[in-house]
Amino acid sequence: MSADSSNMINLNRSVKWSWLFKMAWRDSRRNRSRLFLFISSITLGIAALVAIYSFGYNLRDDINSQAATLVGADLVISGNKAVDKKMERLLDTLGTQRSQERNFASMVYFNKSQDTRLVQIRALKGGFPYYGSIETTPVTAAKSFKDGKYALVDAALMQQYKARVSDSVKIGKVTFIIAGVLNQAPGQSGLAAGIAPVVYIPLQYLDATGLVDKGSRINYNFYYKFDKKTDVDKLADRLDERLDKNNLRYETIETRKQNTGRAFSDLNRFLSLVGFIALLLGCIGVASATQIYVREKVASIAVLRCLGVKASEAFLIFLIQIAGIGLIGSVVGAVLGTVVQQVLPLVLKDFLPFDISVSVSWLALGQGVLLGVIISVLFALLPLISIRNISPLNTLRSAFETVKSRRDPLRWLVYLLILGFIIGFSYMQLKDWAASAAFTVAILVAFLILTLTALLLMWIIKLLVKASWSYLVRQGFANLHRPNNQTTILMVSIGLSTAFICLLIFLQSMLIKQVTLSASGNQPNMILFDIQSDQEKGVLDITKQHHMPVIQQVPIITIKLDRINNKTAATLPKDSTADKLRRAFGYEYRVTYRDYLTSSEKIAEGKWIGKTDGETVVPVSLDERMAKRLEIKLNDKLTFNVQGTPVNTYVASLRKVNWNKVQTNFQVVFPTGVLEQAPQFHVLLTHASSSPTSAKYQQAIVKKYPNVSIVDLGLVLTILDEILDKISYVIRFMSGFSIATGIIVLIASVRISKYQRIKESVLLRTLGGSRRQILAITALEYLFLGALSSLTGVLLAIAGGWLLAKFSFEIPFQVNYAPAGILFGLTVALTILIGLFNSRGVLNRPPLEVLRSDT
Repeated sequence: MSADSSNMINLNRSVKWSWLFKMAWRDSRRNRSRLFLFISSITLGIAALVAIYSFGYNLRDDINSQAATLVGADLVISGNKAVDKKMERLLDTLGTQRSQERNFASMVYFNKSQDTRLVQIRALKGGFPYYGSIETTPVTAAKSFKDGKYALVDAALMQQYKARVSDSVKIGKVTFIIAGVLNQAPGQSGLAAGIAPVVYIPLQYLDATGLVDKGSRINYNFYYKFDKKTDVDKLADRLDERLDKNNLRYETIETRKQNTGRAFSDLNRFLSLVGFIALLLGCIGVASATQIYVREKVASIAVLRCLGVKASEAFLIFLIQIAGIGLIGSVVGAVLGTVVQQVLPLVLKDFLPFDISVSVSWLALGQGVLLGVIISVLFALLPLISIRNISPLNTLRSAFETVKSRRDPLRWLVYLLILGFIIGFSYMQLKDWAASAAFTVAILVAFLILTLTALLLMWIIKLLVKASWSYLVRQGFANLHRPNNQTTILMVSIGLSTAFICLLIFLQSMLIKQVTLSASGNQPNMILFDIQSDQEKGVLDITKQHHMPVIQQVPIITIKLDRINNKTAATLPKDSTADKLRRAFGYEYRVTYRDYLTSSEKIAEGKWIGKTDGETVVPVSLDERMAKRLEIKLNDKLTFNVQGTPVNTYVASLRKVNWNKVQTNFQVVFPTGVLEQAPQFHVLLTHASSSPTSAKYQQAIVKKYPNVSIVDLGLVLTILDEILDKISYVIRFMSGFSIATGIIVLIASVRISKYQRIKESVLLRTLGGSRRQILAITALEYLFLGALSSLTGVLLAIAGGWLLAKFSFEIPFQVNYAPAGILFGLTVALTILIGLFNSRGVLNRPPLEVLRSDT
């Protein structure tokens, strides 16, 4: 600020806001490019959040407007077993229009290509869907397939097996002509179709397939349409108790709105937190850049103090500057976020069962702008409050002398405000104080580790650098701890971005490798289920004929839980406190009996008992997670309903089960000598050494035993890889904002300290240093900085990946480090290029500038 501004100052006056705004405007004219640059650090964070907020608001509106097409009917009643005659008569009285559907997993056989595949069969009768439509090619196939032995086959299946309309598929004992390609069904997303492709057939031919009486688990759905006068939700509430007694559940358009909204609000909250991480990186850039900016302004502020400007007024002048530029940066970010919001539905389309609109959300824009201004001011306050401590005496001192403010009580107040802001924002997303606190602690720990690492590295560098080293190397290392260095800020921003991406790569690699290991060597890579007792020998013979091992053969019995100690479903309270137990009593458990433990389980509590000799109370073993969920302890009494026969048991042991291992795992295991005579089916695990062997084996099984379903883990691996790719793409898209913010912080940090670099560079030039030497010193500095930052990020990702593998996924920590190495190299190269690009102005300064003042 110029000295002629003293004409505007009255020593004995109150604060005049017009004068403060005018001074802030005048001072900003020389510094707008630098101010815009460091405020741009938050622009991408605001853009990410505005895009996510807009997506969330549009998502909510679209769920409300499209919920009817997601359900396809006004009321859906469903269960996993056939209803009795009394309930059937009641169901037949509901609605003005009615449809029925049976859906279950089964094998489909393509007659032309002789390929087989596990699919979701939907046998449909009636005019469902009443809202929306089944989208097919040709369009008429959606209705015409119900008129004969026709099928609608998922588009992905048609493409995979090169099938065409008019080809045939065999389901059970019946051959169906493909009437059309199924493009979309109510409530079906692209991701769901990849996991379980759908095949529609007419319900009237289901019995002829021979699949209903073979023990397959079949879901029964009843669809209803009512007239507009009917309050469907009230009707469903009145029916709830009777439906519950018959193990039936219902869904209406309103409940679908709530459930879908709840599911996708979790996605929206996750994306918001990812965007918030980008915003926090930008906040660090704001705080660091403001600190350097204030240091450069010490002399100007001291002159103003000499002319009678109060410390509080000087503080307000620069606060107005930051707030004004923050407002402009936030508006730019909000506009950019509106543009990005057009892309989000494309990125997330595979996860959404409906179309998302991309209209402008003014509420999201307003929230983004307000949030940007708050953050600009809040994170700039730490360096700005030091302005209050600048005295007129600073005119006689070095302009770059650090102003001590560690004991300033306002500094600790700002720290508390920042902490409160992070907790408050995370609570707005998570709606849970414990989760918000955990998220805040995780962020603080990551920032603290990176900050301490940076400080430690600077200290180590000071100790290690020796006089015998090359001058260029010594100078490059020295720049990492020189005044106005950017080591800490860049370590945090680059390191955190690298850690975030690298952790994602490690997790994807571990999950894929886990399935790959399960499908390799002698591990089972093919699972056959729904094998009936009279089919067991025939399936074993076919397995041996194809020279495939029988790795495991397990009987499975379907049972229900009737009593836990003295509690039954009828004695439970009606409130929500007993929801877990109520669901447990209505659930059908698939259990087995054996006298040994498998490699995926070990005893956590109690004693394993594998055999029993006719005891009246049978010892059983429970999965410890099931026991914890239902608050069951050792020696508790359980009564199971085994196909209508009550069996009294007690909990003899609790097992720790590795559910991630590919083999048959059970929540409840009975000893031998109890369930051998109960109705049961069998599961067989085997291993196919090659794809041709697997294909021939599946063809042989499906031709002779069409009810037997086969899970090919090779195919599962492919699908899992595709799913993880899609999920990681979404996360990479969002974390790209963090990376881009880190790059902007890098550029801004170098640009802000440009004037200090000019003095150092010119001094070296004056002492005889060449441009090539200065360029080499700069390149070495950013080489060290980029390498240390990205290496720290990779190490954090390794630690985080190990913790997640051990305590969350419970799988071995085995990852491919090659992608991390590539990411490390790219980060280092990018850091060097940006550093050199931003330092080009320094190299072009003539030595004469050392004699001039840069402030």
